[in-house]
Amino acid sequence: MSFQTHVSRRSFLALPAVVPLAVAAPAGKHYPVGLELYSVRDELAKDLPGTVRAVARMGYEVVEFFSPYYAWTTDYAREVRKLMDDLGIRCNSTHNGANSFTPEGIQKAIDLNQILGAKYIVMASAGKVTGLDGWKGVADQLSRAAEKLRPLGMRAGYHNHALEFKPLEGKRPMEVLASNTPKDVMLQLDVGTCVEVGSDPVAWIKANPGRINCLHCKDWAPGEGKGYRVLFAEGDSPWARIFEAAEAVGGVEYYLIEQEGSRFPSMETAQRCLDTWKKMKA
Repeated sequence: MSFQTHVSRRSFLALPAVVPLAVAAPAGKHYPVGLELYSVRDELAKDLPGTVRAVARMGYEVVEFFSPYYAWTTDYAREVRKLMDDLGIRCNSTHNGANSFTPEGIQKAIDLNQILGAKYIVMASAGKVTGLDGWKGVADQLSRAAEKLRPLGMRAGYHNHALEFKPLEGKRPMEVLASNTPKDVMLQLDVGTCVEVGSDPVAWIKANPGRINCLHCKDWAPGEGKGYRVLFAEGDSPWARIFEAAEAVGGVEYYLIEQEGSRFPSMETAQRCLDTWKKMKA
């Protein structure tokens, strides 16, 4: 792989006039905001370095690479790390398939994440899981990974979708994962999917103190053409209460904006979401 040099440019439209109530962080405490790069996957596939540069130029402080990064060579990962260092941004975590957590696959994930400077190797999908016993098997896999990562100063994590908050055999899979993994396994909260199925993200954060070290700030709203396509803070998520809980008890270290799509092009969407974020957290 080699870097491309072209950086596409877009003109971004002005921020919508109505912005939710601002939420200030505790005095002296700064929580970096980043972008899950799945949000701009179309641009990333065409020009990774140009896209990362554009994201940094917007004002994002962190990026999260998703599963295709696992195919990189260590040399390419070093190129990406140099790019991030030059831009002054960080990669705190990566999204991974279950293959990154197998005995034969985890060392490659470790090698790439160490080069990138990432602390968290996050399972973004467990694949097909059957019954609560299947979810206990996923918890075992995360626990084994945590044991391997702990001496390296790294941590395993799990990223939920709607499925993990839907009751199965009388219990939500996320509860199974939380209760059957060590406390240092991060429970990365995808807010929008939690809200969609009617679960309370604030209650979940409070039930798992110190484990919600990162949140995916994706919104959701009912209605045709809405769903996950609404921009950050346009949906039903109670962001002020979420931030308060995450910062008071959740152990949040950084936030990540994520969009699966919207009514705007992906890069403009990322800019609009960040502009709203800055006004909320001013």
